[in-house]
Amino acid sequence: MGGDHAPEQIVVGAVRAARELACDIVLVGDESRVRSLAEAAGELPAGLSIVHAEDAVAMDESPAAAVRRGAATSMGVMIDLVRAGSAHAAFSAGNSGALLALATVRLRTLPGIARPAIATVWPARAGPMLLLDAGANVDCKPEWLVQFGIMGSAYARGVLGIENPGVGLLSVGEEEGKGNALTEAAYELLKSAPVRFIGNVEGRDLLLNRADVVVCDGFVGNVALKLAESAGEYFFGVLLAQASSSLRGKLGLAILRPALRAVRRRFDHREYGGAPLLGLRGLCLVGHGRADARTVVSACRSAVRAVVQDVVGRIARLAAPPETGEAAGRPSA
Repeated sequence: MGGDHAPEQIVVGAVRAARELACDIVLVGDESRVRSLAEAAGELPAGLSIVHAEDAVAMDESPAAAVRRGAATSMGVMIDLVRAGSAHAAFSAGNSGALLALATVRLRTLPGIARPAIATVWPARAGPMLLLDAGANVDCKPEWLVQFGIMGSAYARGVLGIENPGVGLLSVGEEEGKGNALTEAAYELLKSAPVRFIGNVEGRDLLLNRADVVVCDGFVGNVALKLAESAGEYFFGVLLAQASSSLRGKLGLAILRPALRAVRRRFDHREYGGAPLLGLRGLCLVGHGRADARTVVSACRSAVRAVVQDVVGRIARLAAPPETGEAAGRPSA
């Protein structure tokens, strides 16, 4: 029920996903409205079901208010389905702050993980790159960045298919010791983390595959993400305007159109569906507010991969604190 094009485009995308993917889709929201939209999209697939929710979280609602009303909202009901094991993953294009708060409170973080992080897939030059945190935690501790590296490495291996992902720390220089107090402390901790740490990377490296996973605090990550989004829109806008200004440009544009279409597709957020909220005892994907039907299908595809590859379990095993006492088979004092 949330998003700029909800519920119409969300429902259409869910119907397509149920037809195209080997998974069941549960739509949560106003049942009468959702059902009529689903039926308008064609015959209902066998794998599609609807769960009614009395209310919905508003796009401008505060996270605290959403948590208080959670049980009655479609977002809260959706997360509770994951919590109860009735669903393997959740996706919403609605209020991202509310989704973060509700998911954290109702699902809780995995052992060894202090805070969940939003991971975003970037269309780097030689293949996808994962950046986290992209906005869930604007102020971080050094050990949290280590946890982000562990979570990102597990997701890159399981969903993006990167066999041995390299983890980089976003800083203002490549050399060890460059950066602020946070990055200096995180660097030392990452050297002994259960990941392939490759050292510092800079902003210019983000789209060049210098690292497969890049970790940073949510403030820096969100600024970098929004800059990259606007840069892509700016580049294609200037290119089209310039090419359309002369006959020669229009002819060249016509010749290059297939290649440009493929390039633009790589930069299209709809190809990636949603940003996984990693570190929770359940899988949640945060959709772009502009999500359409294509976005929903992509998000469901990513969710299926994450479930099949047991990304949550991978993170839990890598992040689990060392066993002590009776849990490790030793007598406790």
